[in-house]
Amino acid sequence: MFLAIVCEVGSNYWINVWTSGNHSLSDTSGDTNNNNGYFLGIYVSAIVLYAIFTLGSTLLYRVGLVRVSALIHSDLLNSVMRTPLSFFDVTPTGRIINRFNRDIEMIGLLLPWFMYATILYGMQAITIMAVIVYTIPIIIVMIVIVAIVFAILYRISLWTTRQLNRMNSITRSPIYSHFNESIAGAVSIRAYKTGHTFTKTLQKFIDTNLNVQKHTVAANMCVSIWTAIIGSFITFSAALFVVLKREDMTPGLAGFVLIYSFEIITSISWALRFVSETETEMVCVERIREYSQLEPEFSWDSPPESKPPDGWPLQPSVEFIDYTAAYRPGLQPVLKGLNFKLEAGERVGIVGRTGAGKSSMTLAMFRIIEPTTGRIVIDGVDVTRIGLHDLRSKLTIIPQEPNLFAGTLRLNLDPFDNYSDQQLWTALERAHLKDFIAGTADGLSYEIAESGDNLSAGQRQLVCLARALLRDTKILVLDEATAACDLETDSLIQSTIRDEFTGSTVLTIAHRLNTVLDYNRVIVLDKGVIVETDSPNNLLQNPDSVFYGLAKEFGIV
Repeated sequence: MFLAIVCEVGSNYWINVWTSGNHSLSDTSGDTNNNNGYFLGIYVSAIVLYAIFTLGSTLLYRVGLVRVSALIHSDLLNSVMRTPLSFFDVTPTGRIINRFNRDIEMIGLLLPWFMYATILYGMQAITIMAVIVYTIPIIIVMIVIVAIVFAILYRISLWTTRQLNRMNSITRSPIYSHFNESIAGAVSIRAYKTGHTFTKTLQKFIDTNLNVQKHTVAANMCVSIWTAIIGSFITFSAALFVVLKREDMTPGLAGFVLIYSFEIITSISWALRFVSETETEMVCVERIREYSQLEPEFSWDSPPESKPPDGWPLQPSVEFIDYTAAYRPGLQPVLKGLNFKLEAGERVGIVGRTGAGKSSMTLAMFRIIEPTTGRIVIDGVDVTRIGLHDLRSKLTIIPQEPNLFAGTLRLNLDPFDNYSDQQLWTALERAHLKDFIAGTADGLSYEIAESGDNLSAGQRQLVCLARALLRDTKILVLDEATAACDLETDSLIQSTIRDEFTGSTVLTIAHRLNTVLDYNRVIVLDKGVIVETDSPNNLLQNPDSVFYGLAKEFGIV
């Protein structure tokens, strides 16, 4: 880049030498045409070198930009995807989107340009000042005075711009959060006819952000105006000295100095602007760095000494031993001193009122929350000592809210392409979905809308059941899987579980008590503590049991 600037300034200076008529070179050549050829050759060489150096620096900048951007985005994505779910409980969605949107755009596109332009215009300004000082040495006094004033102006503008950019980022996050929440709750907003209220709130957030942006533009314009005023002193000084030394200066050199004395205003103005932008936007790097160094979940792979044997678990027993856990450090435990064991092949229902800790138990099995004390043992292996992948790949969950992705049915059933078409059709048949899919024109290529909106709630849950059948793991967890389903779909899911998961250990978080009445055992939770456990029949025969009270509320007894 520096060589390109030298070639540019040098080519213009060479024109001055050419037009001024270097008599010594003319006398040496003895021929005006040859003399012109000599000057033209050097001038063209300088222009060609300028083009080569400019192209080289631009290519290096662009290639480096692509590689660095990809690396930063990859590190950020891996960090966020591997962080514990508690991070998403305390971090607004808009803030995360802002990191992947505005901050990544700034780091991957604008910030490198700011740095590149700062160096470019800075070198340009220094080179021009060097040429002017070389031509008119006394002007260095004015340049030093102007440099001091510029330094003061830079510090003032930097503090102002930094605060405005910080406010811009702070006021932008609520826009993303409110917009996403409005889309997610669009049905409720329309049902209660509160669209106008949400629109006014969004407009208020946008107005606040635009007000900050307006002041940012005004501050930049103010800096540009003062830069032009201060830079004009250099132009005025150069013009004054050219007039005073007109007897000792050729017309070509005088024009060269005056042209560059005007250009120095532009170079200093842009250099000051971009160095200020670079320093203030470096806060994006700080934010990205913060999210790229989030505390991750525990190791994805098991250490060699703790890796479970092949085929684990052979006997899918699950045992909670004095298990206590909280969602985050500093919060009250949601599970307190749990002690129970699920025998291999046993079907156990977990019941309790809202907030009893039922879903927390499933999170504990998948190590989405970690124990503060105690442990979980599956087939003799302490799950806290093995890698998360080795654990979660051996468990299957059918959640309360089915998660489907926009794409084909095959993608949703088998995203890693591990199963044949025949296996997929068999799973759909066992999940009672084959007739519906076969009735479509696309079959396994049937396009599922975002979140499965073109399927009913029951069909979405049956797709999740088909996934579970494909995985064929020996431990199955149902987290209130049929809470949003009609009774017919609930019956289909329960019958499929009874028929297809014989020999598997089934743990069901029950919303409807009738789904666990034929289970081997029921565990009743209250405020994270096991209050009773026995077979459903025995508990229903005891009018003093908590389970009997719950059954009475549901009209079962």
